[in-house]
Amino acid sequence: MAVGRWAFDAERNSPTREGSAVAGQVQRNTTRIQSSFAVLVIAQTAHSIEEYIGRLWELFPPATFLTGLVSANRKIGFLVINGALVAFGVWCYYWPVRRDWSSAATVICFWVLIETVNGVGHSAWSLFQGGYTPGVATAPLLLGLSVYLALQLRNNRLGRWC
Repeated sequence: MAVGRWAFDAERNSPTREGSAVAGQVQRNTTRIQSSFAVLVIAQTAHSIEEYIGRLWELFPPATFLTGLVSANRKIGFLVINGALVAFGVWCYYWPVRRDWSSAATVICFWVLIETVNGVGHSAWSLFQGGYTPGVATAPLLLGLSVYLALQLRNNRLGRWC
């Protein structure tokens, strides 16, 4: 089901076309979902900046490996990968999510999964290291926003596997 064109009428246990009283209520929630997704992309941008400042590519073996696949200069590789990730997030917001494509809920669930793993992974890595690691300061924000978005999708019955 699309995020915005269709709503789920819990009383009738069926999808409802936008424009009805029930769909109007869900449309406001959908706008909240779209706004929350935009905030998640902004939080990922802040997270990438924190990782850049902390030189994540020098400290975290998976980041070292991935950045090396992109460029011999791992700093450049990091910038390319994270720039592409943020650009993809902006594209997802402006096209599938904001334009209510039928794939919007799936796209949001994909981001929820990525950012949940990101938030939990950074926290676990810091606990394992016994101190600060690049990305851990913004990781709780990513995790919290991801859980919030998943709950919004679930409450609106738009994310079946989120």
